[in-house]
Amino acid sequence: MEDPAVRSPLLRRLGRRRLIGLDAGAAVLYTLGLLVLPHDTGVSAALAVPLAAATGLPLAVRRLWPVPAFLAVLCASTLTLLLGLPWDSFAGAAFALYIVAITRGRRRWVPTPLIGAVSGVVILAGAIAGPVNWQAEFTGRLLLGLAVLGASWALGRVVRERRADTARSARQLADRAVSDERLRIARELHDVVAHSMSLIAVKAGVAVHVAEARPQEALDALRVIETTSRGSLAEMRHLLGVLRTGGADTALTPSPGLADLTGLAERAAMAGVHVDLEVDTGELPEGVALSAYRIVQEAVTNVVKHAAPARCLVRLQADGFRVRIDVTDDGPGVRVLPGGGGHGLIGMRERVMMYGGDFTAGPRPEGGFAVSAAFPYEP
Repeated sequence: MEDPAVRSPLLRRLGRRRLIGLDAGAAVLYTLGLLVLPHDTGVSAALAVPLAAATGLPLAVRRLWPVPAFLAVLCASTLTLLLGLPWDSFAGAAFALYIVAITRGRRRWVPTPLIGAVSGVVILAGAIAGPVNWQAEFTGRLLLGLAVLGASWALGRVVRERRADTARSARQLADRAVSDERLRIARELHDVVAHSMSLIAVKAGVAVHVAEARPQEALDALRVIETTSRGSLAEMRHLLGVLRTGGADTALTPSPGLADLTGLAERAAMAGVHVDLEVDTGELPEGVALSAYRIVQEAVTNVVKHAAPARCLVRLQADGFRVRIDVTDDGPGVRVLPGGGGHGLIGMRERVMMYGGDFTAGPRPEGGFAVSAAFPYEP
């Protein structure tokens, strides 16, 4: 099984089944090519056909069983070399070895000395047993085959290391994106809670001053304190676990809310994306409204960046206990560059997971792209 960390963009784009189908077609064509090559070594067709099949057909499963396929082709190529058939000079074995070099780590692959020893004994025995003129041709083809195998192995290892480096870089960028998004979430929720605590402090002062003269007004202030404190505690529960690192700028603009979605749609229209808004949420807690706005903002921004000009539909619904967000567009369905992780999608997922919700994003069957998020909240 191939390591996902070193999968190429082509494998992710075409899919494993299609690539196996391509390998099967190449194996059949390669086998037929071996059969049509002329040879005058005296080898009968009854032997030449099975040898050609053994040399070419195992290449069809080189992605499923890389090492067995390589060993099968290597043995068949060695036998054709011993029989003097001027066929592939280990080209098929090199084709199979390339996948082995890419998919197998150093600790997981079959020991190279063992395979080299077995192949060397067989080849050496054939070289000693053959005539002198045959030995010269045999040696030349053998050296050529070893060079082809060595080049295939070196190329495969280089490609594997480059893909591994790319995967590591992508993971580091994704981790950094998650940390940055958590930092921003922590700041925004901090502002929400700070605003609520300021309101509580003011109302508490009012209640103290009017408690004796106007008890009804003091009671109203206490009710505001109760409602606000409950909401603040709910926001604090979501804040727990979100790390806030130091050294960042703390000068923040006012936190946006759902009322700012109209302005967001107007700015997107200036960039060529017509946004239709369908908002039916009622009053939402400030932190929930902020998270909903940020998710819509990121989703619409992705449409502007990757799909403009396009039409976009934004639906927000809330029933008092759960909010659902759906953002769909009719642009191209691809939103992530090859090998990338889609940091905007990571940020949206992080916000939804903070509330214990569900998040999905991907191309739509009818075309375009869809982002869906749903998470609970306390009214």
